[in-house]
Amino acid sequence: MIIRACRPILFAVTFFFTTLAFAQDFPRDLTKWTQTPAQSIFTGTGAETWDKKIRERGWILRDEDGKYHLWYTGYNDEKRNPKTRSLGHATSPDGIAWKRDSATPSHDTSWVEDMCVLRVDGQFWMFAEGENDVAHLLTSTDGKTWTERGPLDIRKVDGTPISVGPRGTPAVFRENGVWNLFYERGDQAVWLARSTDTKTWTNVSDDPVLKKGPETYDQAAVAFNQIIKRDGFYYAIYHANSEYPWKDWTTCLARSKDLIHWEKYAGNPIVKNNSSSGVFVNTPGGLVLYTMHPEVRRYELAK
Repeated sequence: MIIRACRPILFAVTFFFTTLAFAQDFPRDLTKWTQTPAQSIFTGTGAETWDKKIRERGWILRDEDGKYHLWYTGYNDEKRNPKTRSLGHATSPDGIAWKRDSATPSHDTSWVEDMCVLRVDGQFWMFAEGENDVAHLLTSTDGKTWTERGPLDIRKVDGTPISVGPRGTPAVFRENGVWNLFYERGDQAVWLARSTDTKTWTNVSDDPVLKKGPETYDQAAVAFNQIIKRDGFYYAIYHANSEYPWKDWTTCLARSKDLIHWEKYAGNPIVKNNSSSGVFVNTPGGLVLYTMHPEVRRYELAK
């Protein structure tokens, strides 16, 4: 009886501290951005190459030597048959001027787009969207030559496979040996599944952790792109759309204390102008935001 009587009190206390935590303002250096330089810094070639156009989420990492690495999706539906999406790689000394590795893709034996890249124990792990929006895993020792590991096996809470259909835009955050996979289904909502071996992923809940709307800017589509952690909060960059058929994509921000319950930034979008699929990159001068779709654009903290 005593335990039952205490439950409402415990719930009220938990709710109070959760609300108090979320009452803090979102940090300015994650929300206020200015495009620098004013023009796009990486685009498709515009020529009759395999990467005439680029699309969706690319990924940027800065290594210990200060070199920037960009992985991107290139395509040319007029030149390549059957149509496919291939992986390219470019490098930069400053994160602004980029040089492609070669005139051929880094990987084109499987469909690769909307990738995120983690470096763990000296190996690169790429989680990408494949054909029909099915997430899959590739690995590499040098970031240039990739081995296909197959589609991600995502399970419901009870251990049965999730229903057939899209499970795309994989955004992975690893902490304490646990891989946290955020994925979307038709851009309608975001789910969270976890794994300790990257072979089997189990939903934390069969309900989504972030839904579209009711805000206007994301009432048609949402998908996570990257998760970072700072000052006790997890922050997720997500892309959103207010209309279907898709029109102008935007970049938005949400935060969480537990990776499950998310609060959207009241000032969303943090970037408009059809700039989406954003990722943060740590640089000597501070955090820089890159948006990847439909071209790569660079943003610094607004003065």
